[in-house]
Amino acid sequence: MPQATHKITSAAALFAAILFTFCCYPVKAHASELADAAVSANDAVTASVCPVVYSLDQYPGQSFHYVFYGNAFFINKDGYLLTAAHVVSAFRDGGQPEILVGPADGPRQLLRAEVVAADWAHDVAVLRATPNPFAGNIGVRYLQLTLEKPAAGRGLTLVSKHPNDPENGDSAEAPLVDRVSGKMMHYEYSYGETEGSGRELLAVSQEVVPGESGSPVVANDSHEVVGLVLGRWLRPDLISLAAAADLTRSSPGAILPIHYAVALLHSRAIPWQAAAGQGQAARTSDGNDTDNPFPVPISIVGTPYPAQALFGGEVVLDALIDSDGKLANLTVVRGQTPFLGAVVDAVRTWSFEPAHANGRAIDSHIGIVFQFAQSFLPPLAPLEHKYVESTADSGDHAAVPTYTKEPEYPANTVEEGNVALYATVDQQGQLNTPRVLEGIAPLTSPTIDATRQWRFAPGTQNGTAGDSAVIVVETFRRPTLH
Repeated sequence: MPQATHKITSAAALFAAILFTFCCYPVKAHASELADAAVSANDAVTASVCPVVYSLDQYPGQSFHYVFYGNAFFINKDGYLLTAAHVVSAFRDGGQPEILVGPADGPRQLLRAEVVAADWAHDVAVLRATPNPFAGNIGVRYLQLTLEKPAAGRGLTLVSKHPNDPENGDSAEAPLVDRVSGKMMHYEYSYGETEGSGRELLAVSQEVVPGESGSPVVANDSHEVVGLVLGRWLRPDLISLAAAADLTRSSPGAILPIHYAVALLHSRAIPWQAAAGQGQAARTSDGNDTDNPFPVPISIVGTPYPAQALFGGEVVLDALIDSDGKLANLTVVRGQTPFLGAVVDAVRTWSFEPAHANGRAIDSHIGIVFQFAQSFLPPLAPLEHKYVESTADSGDHAAVPTYTKEPEYPANTVEEGNVALYATVDQQGQLNTPRVLEGIAPLTSPTIDATRQWRFAPGTQNGTAGDSAVIVVETFRRPTLH
């Protein structure tokens, strides 16, 4: 039988533990309220959350006892749930995780929760309840996910459940429900010890307590999931001074952005629900898209500006996206330290809808350009960059920029971060109207204006030059006057 204390099972997880403390099971919980009525249809968030447990009774009767590990939440009517991978890490060597479902006034029951997919490096896992609780009438709901990144100050709520005694829970007692409101504070990028283990994290003002790992974090205005709880920050030095000044508790919560979960879902062709009107990159991922001749990004993440970089730089990649939407190959066209490693690390977590031709998914290339704009005002080097087109490789390839121009940093702002654009490149190497995947209000317009002047060597498919797609990520750092 697994113990209630989780063990760290990989180098990436060990690194994560240095950054923040995992919160797998509760001790003394903060203000809680007993759910004293049947779960209502209009409280979808609470109804979607289920404690992840291990049964202590071999043949549970009307009531049973269990060890509590954390939380998971439903994301579709097929019985799939998301949780933090470390919540179920104790079961990697054996044992069967279960979830506790049922209305507050009972009866409650245990369902098997098979681990169908896990990204241990980024700490997210997908479970599936058996039998599917949505086939019955027990009041469960599922939540919508959003790839819209919450802005600083946006109101967020963390919802979790836990028993009075985490090491000997009793199904006769309704789990306690915690609803903790706070706000989005800051984005941080943490560098992993192994390839692909670096990740973006959200710092939120809520203090996370043990037992809340795997719980959903939802936007107050839309009730959509923006991330899931990992633990508590241990190193305040990683949080900006401006964000730290807003802290009302001793330590902020560490939240994994939902796009890592979306990438995992997409890799297994598991549907997830998104609000209507969010666009191609954040729609329901059902694998049935037949309208796109180019790969389309579902989830992407940028990188921070390297602290040791004195000047700007560019990284250009040629990504082959296969017919399953997976990154089959990544070729470095150009790039240098200290930018290249972090960019490749981030891109390997991206997910795509594959290109389609004649009604079927096909392999296709897409260009990826990361530009790190100079952070000195006035600039110490030219903003324009020219490159000689390479003809050494005659095989199919993505569009590659031959001329780029850095955007000018706008006056009267101190914003920094990533602006991401998606666009097509025609046979003449011109960039068509870009679509914003991720924006920062004062920085998005200058980025669009600059990239419209870029020129490319067009991409080729089956040996013939033609239209192709490209993703441009512009990374800004707060400028320094000289």
